[in-house]
Amino acid sequence: MDETKEFLKKIGIEDTRNDFQSDKRFKDGGQYRFEVPGIQSPKTMDALLKESVKNNIFIHRVTQTKGIMMLTDEEIKEMVNLAMDYGCELFLAVGPRATYDTSATVHTKEGSRIGYRLRGYDNLVYAIEDVKRACRLGVRGILLYDEGLLYVLNKMRKAGEIPLNVHFKLSAHAGHCNPASAILLENVGLNSLNPVRDLQIPMIASIRNAIDIPIDLHTENPKSTGGFIRHYEVPDFIKVASPVYLKTGGSVAANHNWDTTEKEAVARIKQVMLVKRVIDSYMSDAIPSPEDSKYLSIPE
Repeated sequence: MDETKEFLKKIGIEDTRNDFQSDKRFKDGGQYRFEVPGIQSPKTMDALLKESVKNNIFIHRVTQTKGIMMLTDEEIKEMVNLAMDYGCELFLAVGPRATYDTSATVHTKEGSRIGYRLRGYDNLVYAIEDVKRACRLGVRGILLYDEGLLYVLNKMRKAGEIPLNVHFKLSAHAGHCNPASAILLENVGLNSLNPVRDLQIPMIASIRNAIDIPIDLHTENPKSTGGFIRHYEVPDFIKVASPVYLKTGGSVAANHNWDTTEKEAVARIKQVMLVKRVIDSYMSDAIPSPEDSKYLSIPE
């Protein structure tokens, strides 16, 4: 296998051992940021942010997962205003995808491998329209599920069809989990990669070693994606994956598209606090991105 490994090393993919440590950082010098996913509405976002202020803990990114098309203009504007007032990123998900269209295959056990990807030309157009609408309303962070859509949107961003400062992140539901895939995605314009949720620490390290963009890692998960909680691994996440978004609060939800209540939004902040306790106890020198970072994708 030595020849194969040597070739992989030439193209930026190499093995990492237990002593690997990332020296990469966010542009503001931080090693980690907190992200809370699954916040589907203005009222739950408001409850989440108020609870974070109450407990003196800063959330760098709030992510909605059900889809832009599931929100009214007024709801999007309200979420944009909440993010601007608080100073955090707001990422909204693309709505049109296999689970929302007429696909029967995607709802079968084997067909579920399609994931949330787009089927056909029309759904590609619909997805682009979803993104353009969010951008018009001030959103500067888009959650994607399809690599082809990323390719097109990056072309549009370069051409000035959508704002140059829009950031794209790819969901764990796209199923990427190795450094070669990570390099490919970075090369076609991805700004933040969420690999599959259950990767072991050396696997995460190999991805970090190959790319420079932030990695988004789940510190916990809903029952629908395993239900496992990785709080005690967070110091290792920071060590090998910096710059990293720590996606926290997922165990409060039953599934990816869960309609989080205001009470559950408050419970998600408790989960963030539990992760912060682990960081403070076992990696107290870890550097978070500052609250006033000028490198956050805050809505406009």
